[in-house]
Amino acid sequence: MDEQKAALRRTIRAQMKALTPEERHESDEALFARFLSLPAVERADTLLLYCGMGAELDTLRLLPQLIARGKRLLLPRCADAPGIMDARVYDPSLPLVRHRYGMLEPGPDRPVVSPGEIDLVLVPGLAFDRRGYRLGQGGGYYDRYLPQTKAVTVALCRSCFLLDAVPREEHDAPVDLVLTEEETFGPAAL
Repeated sequence: MDEQKAALRRTIRAQMKALTPEERHESDEALFARFLSLPAVERADTLLLYCGMGAELDTLRLLPQLIARGKRLLLPRCADAPGIMDARVYDPSLPLVRHRYGMLEPGPDRPVVSPGEIDLVLVPGLAFDRRGYRLGQGGGYYDRYLPQTKAVTVALCRSCFLLDAVPREEHDAPVDLVLTEEETFGPAAL
């Protein structure tokens, strides 16, 4: 299974890099509009988002719009222990710091928020399937974190990375909703 996932990650990453900046921007715009119009986003007071990197979605563009709606925003911060992260309060007046893996995260002085206080989690992934299963980056951070929260889980997936089936293991849990540019999938979409 690990070899199958690793091969799929390499393929998806190459396909992501092959997208033009225009294709990525157009896809981001459609996905962000669909995300911002979700009733679950409107109901949520506290949201855990992530900072896309490289050819991933430019999720930082969502932050000002959600702040303007009065949302409390959190971003993940990786702990020193492998595969462990927590949710830290995002403050737009403070700079984000670059983790050794390349993603931006809040500084270590930002307050930690309990998983039980989170209403909605925007879950990253390289690819998803129609049942809500995801192919992550391989670090296991979200696999360990998500079982701690009862939050609604949402993923944004460019339609070209929506697969018929994502290889999964027994511990893998689907996200509630997968949004593509034009469709919604996952257990909560039924």
